[in-house]
Amino acid sequence: MPAPRPKVVSSLWGIRSPIPANTGRALSASSVLLLFAAWCVCSYVNVTRGDKVVPLVSHFFLPPPDEVVKSLLYLIFEKELLQAVGVSALRIAKAFGLSVAVAMPLGIMMGSFESVNRFFDPIMAPMRYLPITAFIPLLILWFGIDESQKIAFLFLGTVVFLLPVVVDAIRAVPEELVQTAFTLGATKAQVIRTVLLPAALPQIFDSFRVMNAIAWTYIILAEIVNPQNGVGYILRLAEQHTKPAWSFAGILVVGVIGLLTDLVIRGVNGVLFRWRESDA
Repeated sequence: MPAPRPKVVSSLWGIRSPIPANTGRALSASSVLLLFAAWCVCSYVNVTRGDKVVPLVSHFFLPPPDEVVKSLLYLIFEKELLQAVGVSALRIAKAFGLSVAVAMPLGIMMGSFESVNRFFDPIMAPMRYLPITAFIPLLILWFGIDESQKIAFLFLGTVVFLLPVVVDAIRAVPEELVQTAFTLGATKAQVIRTVLLPAALPQIFDSFRVMNAIAWTYIILAEIVNPQNGVGYILRLAEQHTKPAWSFAGILVVGVIGLLTDLVIRGVNGVLFRWRESDA
């Protein structure tokens, strides 16, 4: 009789199967360590090319980790990198607030009433497939080259993706709940307020994590025009001074800030919708 497979091995390769928490953390850490090890090998291992001993990958194309750390400290203390991150984060917060203020009521109406959806969908649906950079000249024409243009760019880049999420979340609420509410004498406004919206909010709030990632992806594009501050300004300095290590440091900071804000959103989600976790 063949010996049964170890439980850990079977869970690792089970389709959509959960794995032990410690195993998951080990796998996550190993991927980061492998990437860092590959970076160190490419940066610090020297090879002979002709009569010269040079790094495996030129430091101009791939700065070594110690140079990136030095550049990061220089940017923090000499170029006010942290203040630049704060400026960019404030722009994202303003644009995201506007996106929520527009997408939430419009999405609720589109998801609740097919007539409203048929009216707005032909306008909003194609927007998701248009390259956001194509709107930069128009936004400069409409809003100038200062703060309003940057916030409008981020707003446009997030609202077109948030709106269909709200619509789909409203439509995903089971019809039985809606009909039960009507049977109990609820009005249309009461059904929307007490049934559709509470049931859809967890899914909508989950999408905020994706919208946060999109906003941090677009922030550099938004700050390319007339860069005076923000992370985009720091990266423009790196380009002007031909400092790839500065670029790596700026990109690293954006990635870390994006992950931290994602953790904050996930934590708030867990607090607000703890009942969903307990049901699961």
